[in-house]
Amino acid sequence: MGKHSFIMMAGLAALLGGCSLAPKYTRPEPPIPSQLPHNQAKREAAPGQEESVPAEMGWREFFPDKRLQQVIELALDNNRDLRVAALNINKARALYRIQRSEQLPTVGATAGGSRQEMVFDNQSIAIEQYTVGLGVTSWELDIFGRIRSLKEAALQQFFATRYARSATRISLVAAVAESYMGLAADAESLDLARSILAATTKNFELIQRSYQLGVASELDLRQAKSQMEAAMRDVDAYEAQVATDRHALDLLVGATVPENLAPESLASVRPPRDISAGLSSEVLLQRPDILMAESQLKAMNANIGAARAAFFPRIALTGDVGRISSELSGLFDSGTGTWNVAAQAVLPIFTGGANRANLAAAKVDRDIAVARYEKAIQTAFREVSDALSLRQSLDKQLRSQQALTNALAKSYSLSDARYKQGIDSYLGVLISQQSLDGARQGLVRLRLARLVNLVELYKALGGGDLEQSPPDEPRQAEVQQATEGASNDNK
Repeated sequence: MGKHSFIMMAGLAALLGGCSLAPKYTRPEPPIPSQLPHNQAKREAAPGQEESVPAEMGWREFFPDKRLQQVIELALDNNRDLRVAALNINKARALYRIQRSEQLPTVGATAGGSRQEMVFDNQSIAIEQYTVGLGVTSWELDIFGRIRSLKEAALQQFFATRYARSATRISLVAAVAESYMGLAADAESLDLARSILAATTKNFELIQRSYQLGVASELDLRQAKSQMEAAMRDVDAYEAQVATDRHALDLLVGATVPENLAPESLASVRPPRDISAGLSSEVLLQRPDILMAESQLKAMNANIGAARAAFFPRIALTGDVGRISSELSGLFDSGTGTWNVAAQAVLPIFTGGANRANLAAAKVDRDIAVARYEKAIQTAFREVSDALSLRQSLDKQLRSQQALTNALAKSYSLSDARYKQGIDSYLGVLISQQSLDGARQGLVRLRLARLVNLVELYKALGGGDLEQSPPDEPRQAEVQQATEGASNDNK
């Protein structure tokens, strides 16, 4: 085979390299209604506030509280789960480069020397040979797209790891915000419990003096003491809960949160920005976990092409150019050049059904990926629907709880006045006080639930990816990033 034949075969390989036996990818139809629950999804924006798509709203914009922003920054820098997700991206990028390198010939330098002695007619004859060369070792001509399909599968797996990292970051931002707000709510409950303890202690001391003067009964004294003891128990419980909240927040952040960043109460935390979910369920298709599932589906689709290509011949070229001489000193003299080119074709004839089984397995993997993709969409739809349903319910509960708290505060004031005037016993004051305290603590929990619901809706709609470009930007930029440093692939 001459040089021209080698060049022709290499050109043919380049021409046919675009051929692929992978089925054309078509995105499956989302197995959900085209519209989100409209009665719950549609909300009017606040005056002077424009509606934003949560997935395009950075978490700094959504969480305006400066201290919470700093805590989230600490988490993004120190959280171990996010660190592992970032390392997985680097690993997937390296695997893609490995697969990509198989499209290119492997060029290597060789050098060698040999000495052979033979005896003829009792005479010893020595034969020496020295060679040096540069050649291509077993370069597969990707005529049927096997390597291209494997490269596409590796690229899609790289994309999947990037989306997985985005999903991890979104979950981390939401978890930190919810943990921070939970700490704020428990700190406010602790302050409320301490104020109740101070009030009940004062009442007990007043009734104790009245009892010593013979004005109050022993029953009033015992009831006042039981109320004080219950308040002390609540203070101890909330102190333990605040400590537990701090430990949970430190674990999420991956470092100790400074005291100056810890919230004093829920009222001290600026609430997240209100958002509207819109009406179309297509917004869910841009969630990173759904894009990750779609990338994995595309990878399985590409693997079918590689499995189909296994039924066709594999053609590989080898060749080298160099110098050969019987003397080391004359290795680079004129007239010592040498070259050779070889081609090899392997056609599978009998594989015991392995190729058919591999193709069937690749198709099943593709079907599994379709099911996982559809389930991811259904899960996202449910999460958004649940958050929207709970949103209206919490708004109503908050209004009712606030009205209840106001009514119980008035009832307690009247009961206390009647007791001081000697009209009623202290039991009425005790009951009114306990009801009012429970209503106030319930109001704190509902305010927390409303904020957490807003964070969950933001997360469910794909928000929280640190002000980066939406994941559906032109993929050429990501391909370039994946192939960054390709010049070192063969090193």
